[in-house]
Amino acid sequence: MANVDDTKWPEHPTRAERRERGKAVRSTLPLKQLAELVPAPAERDAVALTIAADADRLPWLVPIRHGRMLRSAFTFYRGSAGLMAYDLAQSVHSDLTVQMCGDAHLLNFGLYGSPERSLVFDLNDFDETLPGPFCWDIKRLVTSMVVAARDRGFKPKQQREIARLTAERYRTAMAEFAAMTALETWHSQLEVDAAVKDVADTDWRRFIERAADRARGKDHLQAVSRFTEVVDGRRRIVADPPLIVPLSDLRDLVGEDPEALARHVFLDYVASVRDDVRVLLDRYTYVDSAIKVVGVGSVGTRCVIVLLQGADENDLLFLQVKEAGASVFEPYLGASAYAHHGQRVVAGQRLMQSASDAFLGWATGPYKREYYWRQLRDWKGSADVEQMNEKLLGLYGIVCARTLAKAHARSGDCVAISAYLGSSDRFDAAMVAFAEAYADRNEQDYDALKAAVADGRIEARDDADDIVKS
Repeated sequence: MANVDDTKWPEHPTRAERRERGKAVRSTLPLKQLAELVPAPAERDAVALTIAADADRLPWLVPIRHGRMLRSAFTFYRGSAGLMAYDLAQSVHSDLTVQMCGDAHLLNFGLYGSPERSLVFDLNDFDETLPGPFCWDIKRLVTSMVVAARDRGFKPKQQREIARLTAERYRTAMAEFAAMTALETWHSQLEVDAAVKDVADTDWRRFIERAADRARGKDHLQAVSRFTEVVDGRRRIVADPPLIVPLSDLRDLVGEDPEALARHVFLDYVASVRDDVRVLLDRYTYVDSAIKVVGVGSVGTRCVIVLLQGADENDLLFLQVKEAGASVFEPYLGASAYAHHGQRVVAGQRLMQSASDAFLGWATGPYKREYYWRQLRDWKGSADVEQMNEKLLGLYGIVCARTLAKAHARSGDCVAISAYLGSSDRFDAAMVAFAEAYADRNEQDYDALKAAVADGRIEARDDADDIVKS
């Protein structure tokens, strides 16, 4: 039997001690210092850093990545998480650590179906997740609000107000979580149908209801209808090169039978899921798979959709497989505790989301590349920024900020963070100032990429795909 002294429960600091810790951080990092954007060092080259991020991507898709980044300063921002990671690492930061999303811009929040079949709103992209300073995520979010507001043509005063509302809501939400019990925080979840009943603003309620309707329309049946057809009595994924390329068309590149390869990787993935999900997946068999271009930042990475069939043609399941490399923050924060980057993404997602996809898992593919798996189009929906006026964008920023605070409260010390943020508007003002400064830098980097394309240093190719969809 173990020694009694070895079985003691760990001792935790009291709420008062946690508050004092947060307040003490202000002496080393005053709130106003969060506003500072360190001048770019001479060796910082936005074009070179963009090219460096292309190094391990599929070569024929790299020009599409550049083309999507060139559509606007906002799409450039979406595709340049690595650039911002570099810049954030130059600044001082607190030791108030959370599980960072790593790429918390406004379109990496959205709607999806929970395992309980509720429509929920939460963070939904974790490719760059890693433990790190809480302020890096909120800076990424608030800046995205300013960049999007500029893209919509809003006036500077409106841009600042949208940013202020976002930062303020993060601060006040963190105070709310700091007052909750650990269980209350852990189970906090934004269920859309329940929340919309309490929305007083008519325009905002209608916007939410339309977004919810669109999300519910994006299910596995819609994915089957959009991406497949029946050929010689067998369902196949429809080719739409270069955006959708069946693996069967890449036999020479893959180097072996794609079906055998997919089966091997699928079995590795199945071993990573929960036992009950494993039983469910055992009822499906492989039908087809294809490389599919998604988003902006992910273009060129190896993203695959896999079609599975159960008992018959009416029992189909689409899974999405995304390549997982090192987080863009690892050069500055150190390597992940997880040796497998697919597991890093899955673990981060489960920690930050209140309800996660039951099909989340990971596997190692050809050439020891690492991947994570999830269900494709399970009521997934993103905000349509083009349909937002300044009021709606401000309200959306408030929802995103509360959601980010909830994710940080699940993994970090919300009491200490709230005490550090305080009850005044100094944090809000610092975030607004930083966001405006970084939006300026983002525009400079965007112009640099346009110039590089114009003089032939970088090849860019646009496409007709809706970059908000995945």
